[in-house]
Amino acid sequence: MKLIQDNLKKIIKKINNIAILNNRDPKTIRLIAVSKNQSIDNISKVASLGQISFGENYVQESIKKIQLTRSTYPNLKWHFIGLLQSNKTRLVAENFSWCHTINRICIARRLNDQRPNSLPPLNVLIQVNISNEIKKSGTSSNEIFNIANQILSLPNLRLRGLMAIPKIEKHYHKQLDEYKNFTKLFKNLKNNFRDIDTISLGMSNDIEAAIVAGSTMLRIGTAIFGTRDNCNNSNRN
Repeated sequence: MKLIQDNLKKIIKKINNIAILNNRDPKTIRLIAVSKNQSIDNISKVASLGQISFGENYVQESIKKIQLTRSTYPNLKWHFIGLLQSNKTRLVAENFSWCHTINRICIARRLNDQRPNSLPPLNVLIQVNISNEIKKSGTSSNEIFNIANQILSLPNLRLRGLMAIPKIEKHYHKQLDEYKNFTKLFKNLKNNFRDIDTISLGMSNDIEAAIVAGSTMLRIGTAIFGTRDNCNNSNRN
């Protein structure tokens, strides 16, 4: 447990320091602990330290974790951050608080129709393929407003902002320029739609650029839990 505990403390300290150095309030940045391929034991260790938000990429794997931790840690907020197939939308709609990966309106409609009335609206983000990578999911920047307008007509969804998994650049300033371009898309969306307040951007190896650019959610896995096996490179965190 001590290794994970130390890792979490280091990440939180790093986030706080970068935020303060760049005139940002650390409280405006939410840490999502990416727990894909992690055991219930490891998730419980992190949750016991006060971490509330967890991110999962694989639906079937995540449902077991949500069910097994619900009684001990009922306040956990689960974020779906992986590629979502149509036949898995019901499980996400019924079990998650957030879905970061809306890239087609048909997926949004299914989530809306399958969200139980007993739950609050599902918080959703539009995933944008800002690096225009062929093998990566996400809509084009030209489609953001079209999808956003249609999501607003769905009462069981609440559009909160944008998400991206950018290509990792070797040079920091090139990375930062791309991230700043992404936050311009966010600001444009925010100026035109209510409830827009979230940029899901930044992982273990690009925390600084993401924070400087304005990210409000960091999806951190490796830096907390250590190296994982069988990770999907197209959805690295």
